Amino acid sequence: MRLPLAAIITLFVVSILTDFYIWTDIRQGKSRNRWVWSNIYAISSLILWIFLGVTVALPRRGLDGGIYSIMWMLTSYLSIYIPKIIYCIFSILGRIPLIFRGKRWIWLNYLGGIIGIIGFALIWHGILYTRTHPQHVNLTVKSDRLPDVFDGYRIVQISDLHLGTWGNQTTYLSELVTTINNMKPDLIVFTGDLVNQKASEIIPFEKILSRLEAEDGVYSILGNHDYGDYVDWPSKAAKEENLELLKKYQMDAGWKMLNNDHEFIVRTKGQKSDSIAIIGVENWGEPPFGQYGDISKAYPAENGRSVKDNKFKILLTHNPEHWVRQIRKNTNIDLSLSGHTHAWQMSIDLFGKRYSPSSFRYPTWGGFYTEDGIGQIEDFGNPVTTGGLERSLDHPSLYVNIGAGEVGMPFRILDSNPEITLITLKKK
Repeated sequence: MRLPLAAIITLFVVSILTDFYIWTDIRQGKSRNRWVWSNIYAISSLILWIFLGVTVALPRRGLDGGIYSIMWMLTSYLSIYIPKIIYCIFSILGRIPLIFRGKRWIWLNYLGGIIGIIGFALIWHGILYTRTHPQHVNLTVKSDRLPDVFDGYRIVQISDLHLGTWGNQTTYLSELVTTINNMKPDLIVFTGDLVNQKASEIIPFEKILSRLEAEDGVYSILGNHDYGDYVDWPSKAAKEENLELLKKYQMDAGWKMLNNDHEFIVRTKGQKSDSIAIIGVENWGEPPFGQYGDISKAYPAENGRSVKDNKFKILLTHNPEHWVRQIRKNTNIDLSLSGHTHAWQMSIDLFGKRYSPSSFRYPTWGGFYTEDGIGQIEDFGNPVTTGGLERSLDHPSLYVNIGAGEVGMPFRILDSNPEITLITLKKK
């Protein structure tokens, strides 16, 4: 978690201005005890400012630093100040008539207070309930390129566990693993961001991760958080050692890492035997994230192969922007699987569509997208992600899983529950 100086200063300034406005509002009220209430409010605000000062002063990026305590302290602080800011916005709007010598709309104060309370409740509902109750997405994809022996093949995708967010609390992940195993998948894929900062975050969860079971195993790739870029390492060697340790933990759990690599999954039914390619790239990031992913290394052109060969191909790539900018235009990879966006841990389902503020940053932020051959993307920025989906892989397609964990703030608001995706391949 990065807390730049500018963001810290902004947070303090906004907090002080918010509290000063509310303090003034209380003092200008008609309550007989307004002076008492204003003094109580001032003292409580001062305590919260001190709390914020302690929070931002804690070490974050050093070897001994961690974000677990900071995450909870900052979230608690914001759960109070976001409702306050909402109240201030409505209260200020209520003062507009005063400019025209009218009467203040005091009812907007009450409306702002009600909406602020609802916001507080949504944040804590997202903390106490939503973040530990995964949604199950059933996606059926059909392709005439799929070998007959893979008709009905079941893949479970999970992404963005961010284990450091859970500290030593193993209950949620244990239940998640049990749920996945009960789905009886043929293959499990993990599309990056296993940790927040350091490989050591995996230690409390080692045995749980090793419990994941699928007939053809568990495949994983790296996400932007897995490289240790959020820690101030004493040397380049220490950072590389951390990355190698993270890879070792995954391999010790029985996972197969595809770091700019691929494998062929072979299936036999009766006299028929065929294969599909599972390709994995390292993180393909935009600044400030490093671009480690290289599809030409992951699936090199040799032995008659190329990224446009006739083999049915599934790509694991953490950042969906990789698909948008490169894969859909330059390959015939049938299905790419990504994570990364988390839907910004805020989304709402309305009339069969899902909306999230993450769409302002990522046009492909969650759900299914496909290239239709003329440069357009189906459901672009507004996908359906819940319930059962059935789609055809007539063109290079993408599915973005909104993650099973959180980073920064330990909540998931409204319909942004953690996601487990069950993908069933069908012969078209």
